[in-house]
Amino acid sequence: MTCSGYVLAGGRSSRMGRDKARLPFREGELVAAVAHAVARAAGNVTLVGHPQLTAIPDRYPGEGPLGGILTALHHTSTEWNLIVACDMPQLSAAFLGELLAQALRSPASVLLPHGPDGLPQPLCAVYRRRALAALEVHFARGVRKVTAALVGIAVERLAVAELALFQNVNTPEDWAPYAAK
Repeated sequence: MTCSGYVLAGGRSSRMGRDKARLPFREGELVAAVAHAVARAAGNVTLVGHPQLTAIPDRYPGEGPLGGILTALHHTSTEWNLIVACDMPQLSAAFLGELLAQALRSPASVLLPHGPDGLPQPLCAVYRRRALAALEVHFARGVRKVTAALVGIAVERLAVAELALFQNVNTPEDWAPYAAK
């Protein structure tokens, strides 16, 4: 196995007002749909940080997505790790498979997609296990923003034309278009 898949599901969902991972979606829950896409792309999936689902415990509870990424990189035994947030309803296995294929050809430590708006998408990215040490240094210094923790790490930027792939749901208004699906 050359890559592993992880879904970050340990957030507080404070803006949503209820657990985003457990939102009803496609005859199941949102986290299950995202996990299915990750598993199809990576060949396996591990949930990170959700106390009520089968998941590995977050090493840094309450410390945000960077803590979840570090948890995944501590847990992995593979070189490449597809790490995504549980709240992206439009992710597909085909897209995630393309990310992994690009990562496997890259000399970088992180393959970081950027949408057409130019914004990086660190919660739908591929991380080499070797990025762990540098990310840990930033985390120990108080950095919690994922993109700030990537400073000094070899990152390959990948332009992605479809911004909708990265649409996450943080509020009931964000969720409304997906609620009936």
